[in-house]
Amino acid sequence: MNRIDWVIVRRLAGSIGLTIAVLFGIVVLVEAFSTSRFTTLSRLGGPQLAVLAVAVAAARTIIDTLPLSVLIGAVTGLVSLQSSREMTVIKASGMSVWRLMQAPVAATILAALLVTLVGHAALVGIDRATTGGGGEATRAGSFWIEEQVAGIHYMMEAGYVHPSGEALGTVSVFMLEAPRQRIEAETAELVDGEWLLPTATRFSASRVPETLTDFRLPTARSGGDLRARLSSVRDLTVFELAASLGSRLNDPEVRARTWTHFATLAALPLTLAGSLFVAFAFTAGYRRTNKYGATVLNGIVLGFLVFVVTAMTARAGEAGVIQPVVAVVGPAVVAIVAGATVLLNKEDGRT
Repeated sequence: MNRIDWVIVRRLAGSIGLTIAVLFGIVVLVEAFSTSRFTTLSRLGGPQLAVLAVAVAAARTIIDTLPLSVLIGAVTGLVSLQSSREMTVIKASGMSVWRLMQAPVAATILAALLVTLVGHAALVGIDRATTGGGGEATRAGSFWIEEQVAGIHYMMEAGYVHPSGEALGTVSVFMLEAPRQRIEAETAELVDGEWLLPTATRFSASRVPETLTDFRLPTARSGGDLRARLSSVRDLTVFELAASLGSRLNDPEVRARTWTHFATLAALPLTLAGSLFVAFAFTAGYRRTNKYGATVLNGIVLGFLVFVVTAMTARAGEAGVIQPVVAVVGPAVVAIVAGATVLLNKEDGRT
């Protein structure tokens, strides 16, 4: 990079950083309104733990809104370059907008990779530490599973689930087809596509309870499905999401949510590059006047539009309405194509 590239990158980085800092402060204030959580964490680990938990929650929200922050910050930085006529001087030296974009886009992609691979994983780890995650079993009331496979339809209730997703405890099975039966067992293990109940008791109407040994029930679920259900996909790092996708996920809903969140993190560099393209397209052109109020307003509106569209398509991907990868990558590609189209019209194909 030459000195001009460094000037543009520093100016945009400063504006984007300031935007993120302001949004972070606002989110921290909103998170701090949850006084019950703050009081509980203060009682468990002191005020330091409560403040750390609030900061981590705010930082994770900032990662979710990075496309909006980058677009607004980039618009602000470019307006600053325009108002001081630095952009005019730079373009007068013979550099086109396409050349000016190279360094900021490269820096944005590098920063997005660091956020995805390092920042997000670190925040998830700190969040788990502050909320006391982990342990040998997950207890959160009853855990229900409905199965309809191999001509058998039943509901299974478990008091707890081992984090491996391959063992249940305090199990009750309700057969939903005649003859109606209830089966109770201390444990159920997932073995070769079946739930194995080593020792169980079967209750039937007008019959004496019957003791069963090594009772088996077919299941279409895998250990990966249950592990994904045990924790929200937002509480998994990109590496854990990749591992979940590498395992067998038979539940369509779980698979769609896991793919969508993984694609959101993996495509973050592309999404932020799309925000930068839109910012340059609507801000970096030559202006005779020194009035930029409408430009800043348009940038904010565009930022919210990008954020809303991205959030809506992500929801559709999680629901399985749209292919998760298409739902995540689609808005980013559209933003890049739209920004490039506007720049081509304004710059008349200069390279």
